[in-house]
Amino acid sequence: MMIPRLDAQKIREADPFTLAALAEAARGVGFATIYNTALTPDRVKDVIETYRAFFRLPESEKRAIDMAQTGANRGWGAPGSEQVDPDANPDYKQFFDSGFELSVGDPLADLPVYAPNQWPEGNTVFRKKIQDYYGDASAVAMDLLRGIAQAIDMPRDYFDAAFDKPMALLRGNYYPERPPWATSRDFGIATHTDYGCLTLLATDGSPGLEVRKRGGGWIAVDAPPGDFVINFGEMMEFWTQGSVKATPHRVVGGLHERVSVPLFFNPAHDTNVAPPASGDTVLAGAHLAARFEQTYVHLQKKSAP
Repeated sequence: MMIPRLDAQKIREADPFTLAALAEAARGVGFATIYNTALTPDRVKDVIETYRAFFRLPESEKRAIDMAQTGANRGWGAPGSEQVDPDANPDYKQFFDSGFELSVGDPLADLPVYAPNQWPEGNTVFRKKIQDYYGDASAVAMDLLRGIAQAIDMPRDYFDAAFDKPMALLRGNYYPERPPWATSRDFGIATHTDYGCLTLLATDGSPGLEVRKRGGGWIAVDAPPGDFVINFGEMMEFWTQGSVKATPHRVVGGLHERVSVPLFFNPAHDTNVAPPASGDTVLAGAHLAARFEQTYVHLQKKSAP
């Protein structure tokens, strides 16, 4: 089982050989790597180092925007604050989440999936770099979605209208070297499938990501800064009636720290992501909200009986 490396410009140009390889990846392994996007290696390295510097701040500075304290799903997540696999211990990574900002007075603004961003006080450089990257990475993801639609024999603009107010979440992940106390139940991030539509992942080039093969076992996936790993989430799988596969993956952790930057590119809250012609209604926002409650430790405690 191979994970193909594809030219993003050829996806935009609807090159038939590239689209065929993309379709095979979407229907099979559920992962690909891409290169030649509008995001240059230097741009990606800069945003990765911006996140790295934030994660190295004293914990006291990050606690002001700690999700477990604010109750939000934007801001900083401390080690142990996320549990993607109920059969594993909470993940030992830390992370920082930011997302789409609605206009003042928007009727959707009170929904948790559009919660206000929480930024470190006084760090205007961090905020600007992350927000600028968010916008540019979202444009890359939208281009990819058009290519994916065409590759699986849907209209190229099939997904366009669903992304006017995307529930797109940009995350910086910090994986320290694997702790000496870690057991077989401890992971940087445990085995999981992504919840939403499309994930566009930048990494610092350090190894760590592993993808589960369909017949069992794992494939290591590496991408230097400027290449991106793409994969598909649960929402995309049922939205396309199984034409696109959500594949389990994990980060065990190793001898070196690792920073990764995934953009979880998801449609607007009120999008019906039920399979076409099914007659069902599955709101994208309801799906994501339910999965967040199952994942964030502070929300698990809030919803416990």
